[in-house]
Amino acid sequence: MDIVIVGLNHKTAPVEIRERLAISEKEIGGALYRLKSNPVIEEGIIVSTCNRVEICAVVKDTREGFEAINNFLMQHQPEIPQEKLTPCLYMYSAGDSLRHLFRVASSLDSMIVGEPQILGQIKDAFDAGMLHKTTGVILNKVFKKAISVAKRVRTETGIADNAVSISFAAVELAKKIFGSLSQKSVLLIGAGEMAELAARHFVDNGVASIFIANRSYERALELAKVFNGVPVSFENVVFEMAESDIVLCSAGAPHYLIRPDMVAKTIAARENRPIFLIDISVPRNIDPEINQLDNVFLYDIDDLKLSVEANIRSRDAEALKAENIVTEEVERFSRWLKSLDAVPMIVAIKDRAEEIRRTELKKAAVGLTELTEKEREVLEYLTISIVNKLVHDPLTVLKEEAHSTNGSMILEAARKLFRLEEIPSAKKTGK
Repeated sequence: MDIVIVGLNHKTAPVEIRERLAISEKEIGGALYRLKSNPVIEEGIIVSTCNRVEICAVVKDTREGFEAINNFLMQHQPEIPQEKLTPCLYMYSAGDSLRHLFRVASSLDSMIVGEPQILGQIKDAFDAGMLHKTTGVILNKVFKKAISVAKRVRTETGIADNAVSISFAAVELAKKIFGSLSQKSVLLIGAGEMAELAARHFVDNGVASIFIANRSYERALELAKVFNGVPVSFENVVFEMAESDIVLCSAGAPHYLIRPDMVAKTIAARENRPIFLIDISVPRNIDPEINQLDNVFLYDIDDLKLSVEANIRSRDAEALKAENIVTEEVERFSRWLKSLDAVPMIVAIKDRAEEIRRTELKKAAVGLTELTEKEREVLEYLTISIVNKLVHDPLTVLKEEAHSTNGSMILEAARKLFRLEEIPSAKKTGK
């Protein structure tokens, strides 16, 4: 048996390939059924996100497993020519597949290292596999371990501590200035992608209210519905600023929309309560002269980029710690997996020994017809004890050495020494 992974991600495939190969939530049940229906596949789980599509499977033979999964992917999206799909695919087996899965769950393989979404997506994929009964002892153990490794990485490293996107960095700066955002009001000027991302981060951090102003009132209304906010007409921006603790501008206008005189009136109306202004527009839409005013904190996109770059360097350092954790966990889990190779051998040796014991005891019983019931019990116990003591040391060695570098050789030797030809060798199973 072997654990294999075949897939593609944002590093190996362009978005037009990834989006076509993606398997939706509605399709996952049927896809898992088709995957598991191949006799080569013992267990299977499909991970499908916007940045990756991966098949993780327990297979009888590694080479046949790779071929079966490749065929599955081709059949899932036959419109993608094989010559385009194949170069995008990566294939892992044994310890390499464990390392890859643990790195993915820990967000070490993500577009943004440390992002939290992938762990939830791994859990969803695992749940789908269990729901559709395509997992078993091995993948259940593997995915539970992957989830626990990811949690350990987040607990023991700072890989997810610092903002590495402009929008998230803006929210983190606001938290540094105000502390908790739970009682704060936010005004977004502009309703593009950056503003929408910032709105999501602000809402996730518990702001009390969010107002959205845009040249197109319809777009402001649309975005307000998404975040349970309040749309604002562009003409009322100055009034709304006086009611807002945080103002994020991402309007993309060719000139300054917010000038010092406007902010001076805002501060007066706020009775000198501080206001935080964030300008992520290029060109800038907030006049930098505003920085001269008291109780005003103004940051532009360059300020945020410096923060993001510092945070990326910090995450990179923490990622090295995370890689060490992954290596440690892969080695530990690999020992457990290799010990499974010894289980059929151990069971077979015990069965063979018991078969011999019973056969010989039955022969001896022919000449011991006058034994009492008590004497038969003593004889039974004696033969069981002798057999157990004889096989104890060999079985202990098998358990201990199965995960060593010589494990396969020792298992093969045991198979031959005990004449257990019906137990397949590691070589025959494709390991």
